[in-house]
Amino acid sequence: MATLRKQIDVTAPPAAAWAAVREFGALHQRLVPGFVKDCVLEQEGAVRLLTFGNGMQVRERLVTRDDATRRLVYTTEGGKASHYNAVVEVFEGVGGGSRLVWTIDLLPDTIAPLIDGMMGMGAQAMQGALKAA
Repeated sequence: MATLRKQIDVTAPPAAAWAAVREFGALHQRLVPGFVKDCVLEQEGAVRLLTFGNGMQVRERLVTRDDATRRLVYTTEGGKASHYNAVVEVFEGVGGGSRLVWTIDLLPDTIAPLIDGMMGMGAQAMQGALKAA
């Protein structure tokens, strides 16, 4: 099983960064605008259909949203992965900012390079979106 991890330092304080991460249906507006073009909530907000900037679509299911630990867990449904579990956590960062840790465990290993490249683009979008107000 491949494990991919990105540590993303942003200037937004943890409360602001978590507010953007926890909004499961506003990914395209608050967390990764441009990288994700559209996000449609389904099944009473438990599932989101994402459309990426490249036109690819993915359906993701919310597993856990923990405000106390600032931790969001989701999985994909369908697609090329036979297993896909992702976690985004928000921690105190340097100088009042935040550190986001985004971890994805997936199978098959052969799709890891594709997902890693997409994570890199997503991390850049997060840095742009999560600048201190």
